[in-house]
Amino acid sequence: MSSKIKPILTAFLVLINLSVLGVGSYWVYISTVGYESPEMTEQSLRDIASLPEHLNEGPMVYTMDKFVVNLSGQPKRTIRLQVNLDMMSAESFEQIMDSENRARARDSIVRILNERTFDELESIQGKLFLKDRIVQEVNRVLRVGLVKDVYFTDFVMN
Repeated sequence: MSSKIKPILTAFLVLINLSVLGVGSYWVYISTVGYESPEMTEQSLRDIASLPEHLNEGPMVYTMDKFVVNLSGQPKRTIRLQVNLDMMSAESFEQIMDSENRARARDSIVRILNERTFDELESIQGKLFLKDRIVQEVNRVLRVGLVKDVYFTDFVMN
């Protein structure tokens, strides 16, 4: 090989290597950062700040019956899930105890689970996204009170 071609070829290979490294880094970034946090508006912050003080009396956790649901995707998989709802107040706890609201909340959770695949729920990020979706859907069902958080005490996929 000629002495003039060797540095040009080396520079070209280094440039290709850096390009592949950059594209790979970008691909890893966009594939792992899939969760977008909800936007907090001034009105939503005021609503939270104006909650009555008696809501902070203590945790009220409602344990739902176990779910056994088919996941979407191939091969067919199922999930067994125990959901505990951390309620903001006694009013919201009483409201989820109502059979109509409880049935609507369970239906919402089943629909959420049916839309998910095994790969989506396998990661920690997928489980956190699932928790957020459950909180959103159950809060839509409740007319009074809110769900603060969701806890999984049983989470088995096969």
